[in-house]
Amino acid sequence: MNQIELSAKILKALGHPIRYKIVKFLLDGPKCVCKLTEDVEFSQSNLSQHLKILKEAGLVASERVGLNIHYRISSEKVKAIIELTDEFAIAHIMSIQESIT
Repeated sequence: MNQIELSAKILKALGHPIRYKIVKFLLDGPKCVCKLTEDVEFSQSNLSQHLKILKEAGLVASERVGLNIHYRISSEKVKAIIELTDEFAIAHIMSIQESIT
């Protein structure tokens, strides 16, 4: 896989609202799957599928702690991606609102 394909895979993984929400929750620190299930209000099996995609894209990492699996963002660069995306989205929304009025 080359750099462009990997970059597209990362953006595709973040392109689903639930996965984006999961990563935003993980910005606060590592969380077990049981806590993430509560936060995103999805079944554990559905959540596990989303976490698998995020992990394959290199956005999150996991660690077994006792009987639980804890997930965390894999790098501070993931935090930077989210912050820039949020800033861009807010600026875009404001631009749209200004063009309407």
